[in-house]
Amino acid sequence: MSLHPLSRRLMAPDITAMKRVKPIISLTSYHAHTAAIADKYCDFLLVGDSLGMVMHGYETTVPVTLDMMIVHGRAVVRGAKKALIVVDMPFGSYEESPSVAFRNAARVMKETDCGAVKLEGGQRMAETTRYLVERGIPVMAHVGLTPQSINVFGGFKTQGRTRDQWAAIENDARAVAEAGAFAVVLEAMAEPLAARITSAIPIPTIGIGASSACDGQILVMEDMLGLSPRVPKFVKKFGAVATAIEEAIQAYADDVSGRRFPAEEHVYGMKDDPEPEPPQGAAQSRKSRKS
Repeated sequence: MSLHPLSRRLMAPDITAMKRVKPIISLTSYHAHTAAIADKYCDFLLVGDSLGMVMHGYETTVPVTLDMMIVHGRAVVRGAKKALIVVDMPFGSYEESPSVAFRNAARVMKETDCGAVKLEGGQRMAETTRYLVERGIPVMAHVGLTPQSINVFGGFKTQGRTRDQWAAIENDARAVAEAGAFAVVLEAMAEPLAARITSAIPIPTIGIGASSACDGQILVMEDMLGLSPRVPKFVKKFGAVATAIEEAIQAYADDVSGRRFPAEEHVYGMKDDPEPEPPQGAAQSRKSRKS
C-alpha cells in the first residue's frame, strides 16, 4: 500500500500555471480549524504575519517573530490537505542578506512543511528571491503597500495613486518575476496600475485592494468574516462572525447565570447507580424549572 495520499497538495508551479487560466482563490489562515474549512475552496492559504494584528493584538505586523510564524504555520499545514501553504517571512528574518534569508526560510520550510514562503519588497529583494529559488525554496513576492515597511511609509497608505509612482512599482514587479518568484501579491495600489502590472508580467498577480483584473484575490480571513472591528476600504465583509460570537457568548452566560447549563444531557451519571440523588442545589434548580 502506498504511504502517499491519494490527492496531491498544490505546489508553487501549479499556482503559476493558473495565470490567465482561472482566478486564483486565497485567504489567510492561522489555525487548523479554519484551514480545514478554507482548504475546500482555496488554491493557496497564506499564513500571513497579519496574525500579529488579528490574532495577537499588535498594532502592526512588525513585532511578529519567526517562532510565531512557525507555530501557526504548523497548525495550518495540519488542517489543510489540498491547498498550497505559503508562510510569511516576518520582519527582520530575511532583509539582512540572502544567506540569512535562506537560513530562516529553510527553517520555516522544514519545521512547518509548508510549500513556499513570502517576502515583502520588489527590486531590493530580487537578489534574495533569486538566491532562495536557486536553492529550492519557492518564493511569493509582495509589492505595493508592504506592511512591514509601515514605519517608512508613515502608515497604511495606498500606492500608485499618482502616475509618477508607477515606474518604481512596475519595476518592483518585473524584478521579482525575473528573479524567479512564482507569484506576486499586489497590495493597496491604484486599480489601473494593478491591471497594467497583471498584463505585463508572466507570473500571477494576487490582488488585495488592487484590481479585479488580477490573476487572483486574497483577503485576511478575519476581515472578510466580519470578525475584525476595523477593516480597510478594500475589504468586503462576507459574514458577521463577530455578531454571531457575541450572541453565542451572551446566550452561554445567561444559561450559566440561570443554572440552565449544564442540563441533564450535558453531565455524566454513575454506572453503578442509575438514579443517584442530585446535589441539593441541582435538585432545587430542577424543581424550579418544572414549576
